[in-house]
Amino acid sequence: MSVLEELMPLIYSEGLKTKIETFPGSFLRNLSESMSSDSCNDSPDLESCRDEKAALILKFVAIAAILIAGIIGVAIPLIGKKRRFLRTDTNLFFAAKAFAAGVILATGFVHMLPDATSALSNPCLPENPWSKFPFSGFIAMMAALGTLLADFLSTQYYERKHEKQIQAVRVDSVDLASEAGIVPVPVAGKEEGGGIHIVGMHAHAAQHRHNHASGQEGCEGNASERLDNYSHTHSHSHSHSHSHGFGDDEDESGIRHVVVSQVLELGIISHSIIIGLSLGVSQSPCTIRPLLGALSFHQFFEGFALGGCISQAKFGNLHSTVMACFFAVTAPLGVGIGTGISKFYNPNSPRALVVEGILDSISAGILVYMALVDLIAADFLSKRMRCNTRLQVVSYIALFLGAGLMASLAAWA
Repeated sequence: MSVLEELMPLIYSEGLKTKIETFPGSFLRNLSESMSSDSCNDSPDLESCRDEKAALILKFVAIAAILIAGIIGVAIPLIGKKRRFLRTDTNLFFAAKAFAAGVILATGFVHMLPDATSALSNPCLPENPWSKFPFSGFIAMMAALGTLLADFLSTQYYERKHEKQIQAVRVDSVDLASEAGIVPVPVAGKEEGGGIHIVGMHAHAAQHRHNHASGQEGCEGNASERLDNYSHTHSHSHSHSHSHGFGDDEDESGIRHVVVSQVLELGIISHSIIIGLSLGVSQSPCTIRPLLGALSFHQFFEGFALGGCISQAKFGNLHSTVMACFFAVTAPLGVGIGTGISKFYNPNSPRALVVEGILDSISAGILVYMALVDLIAADFLSKRMRCNTRLQVVSYIALFLGAGLMASLAAWA
């Protein structure tokens, strides 16, 4: 007992006691100061450039320019899938998508994250807690992990849904085979789960699914496999030729394209609303002019990347059109909302800085995750990239060029 009595004064000092007693009050006071709407730290340069009438005209120009850029960007892959040189399976599209991925990556790292850090470490905000902890990086990290979780759960959902459809097709196939007098037998190298395959087209498809090599041999094997499939298709009945559409790799790729397109759309939409609001609330033509060009450039290539993912997911025409239109109108809608609230919204207040910093951090995390995982890694680690040296060189050049050009725009916007 005497040891504890000697240690207590060291552990529970007067200074610590004072901090603990004053913490609730100081925390609430800092929180109240952070939510203040009073103007703070107005920039003399921006105030001298303030012109509400000229800003309003530029906002209307920005709405039109960003809307047109978004529509053209998202429409090219959707319309181009019916044109030979713009189809999603061409090398040109592959390189253009790499360029767009670089643009999105640079937007997250060079534009959104530094803006979030600047807002959340602004001198207008109370030093504790905003200057004591890197909130922008932490929020961006949590947003990226949240996107990963959404990506994972969406993939699980679509895989289960797809598996149920496959099971229904298999049951129908077995029933039809039984009626035709075909006897089902086990096939060596069968799929996980020990399912039974019908002799003929299902057995042939199963054998092809389990004989993929890796590396350069896989590239050569893929070419010879296509040749074998071609001759095999012509030497069997017409019904046999349709069996190759049931490959697991193709099914998994289709599911990933569906998930990527929807998660990417959600991330881009949330980001587009935020940057639209930032432009709309500004009353300074000096701020709006560079943002107009940067956002139009950025919106075009974001739309191109999203349109490519939608096209690869093979949605119906109505579904694709709704997703494309939803993307195209979000940034102009954000500008319109920002214009409407600009009369009573003070972008220099502590409250605005906190909200802007948090939203920019979330956007940065989502964009970085989507660019690295669902766009760059998905394409650059694919068999097609590994087997085509020329495509590797062109795609890497396009990726670095897109990232470099978008990053360079940070000097003006």
